[in-house]
Amino acid sequence: MELWFNFIKEVGFPIAVTLYLLYRIEHKLDHVIVSIKELPNQIK
Repeated sequence: MELWFNFIKEVGFPIAVTLYLLYRIEHKLDHVIVSIKELPNQIK
C-alpha cells in the first residue's frame, strides 16, 4: 500500500500540471476555431 502512495505522490503533480495545460490549450484552440470560421465573412 505504501508503494501506491509514493507512486501517487510522485506522479500526481505532473498529471495535475498536464491537465491544467491541456485545459488552457483547449480553451485557446476553441478561440482559434471560431476565428477561422469567421475569417471568410471578414474577407468579404
